Amino acid sequence: MRPVRHLAIVAISAGLATGFAAPAMAADATVTIFHGVPGATVDVYANGNAILEDFEPGTITDPLTLPEGSYDLKVTAAGAGPDGAAVIEANDVAVPGGANVTVAAHLNASGTPVLTPFVNDTAPTKAGQARITARHTAAAPAVDIRANGEVAFAGVTNPMEGKADLPAGTVSADVVLAGTDTVALGPADVNLKEGTNTIVYAWGSATDNNLKLAVQTISGLHSAPGGVPSGTGGQSGSSGWSALGLAGAAALLCGGAAFVVTRRREVHA
Repeated sequence: MRPVRHLAIVAISAGLATGFAAPAMAADATVTIFHGVPGATVDVYANGNAILEDFEPGTITDPLTLPEGSYDLKVTAAGAGPDGAAVIEANDVAVPGGANVTVAAHLNASGTPVLTPFVNDTAPTKAGQARITARHTAAAPAVDIRANGEVAFAGVTNPMEGKADLPAGTVSADVVLAGTDTVALGPADVNLKEGTNTIVYAWGSATDNNLKLAVQTISGLHSAPGGVPSGTGGQSGSSGWSALGLAGAAALLCGGAAFVVTRRREVHA
């Protein structure tokens, strides 16, 4: 696979911005792409220009800088070219200026490949705090996401997400079928560093027994120092995760609600 940094430079220099008329003072958006479709190495196009080639499942790119505007997104089999048959396609997707967005190519609950854009929360965190975001992008039923054995996000369905801020530290996370103790994924240790948003994706297919986790980290969210020491997963204890569970249940949002799609998505088998 070509280096993502190289592809980002190619995408911009090849005239990605010429596919639409962007306002002269338009702000750029930060766009990350996550490939969560098992068994498919693909190329990704925006407005007919290749932005990723030989993109392998489970990969999360470095952030790309794209001008604000409207994009036609298309995913094809690797090497098929811009006119190749679309594995997934979404037209007239509005990329808001200044936003930080992750576009996930993944399976929906029934196993069909889809594109879901998520707006990433980059609001400052308090001193000693970290943010965790959990996203369900797998062909699987509703799940509970647990941390240190406790339910942090309950009844998460594809393509929903939950998020909350909590003391920085390492936690043991796993995914169970909603309302049960049947483990579908994990456990895995997740290091939540101060001033970061750690985004965990559950992806793959329960039917095909290939569920996996992928992790994206957004850094630089520190607030001004307030003298609050960083916590650890063990020190945060059950009270911290109980609060997280309540916040997560209240914060379950449809992925990408603020990422406007002005025309109906077209999905091709």
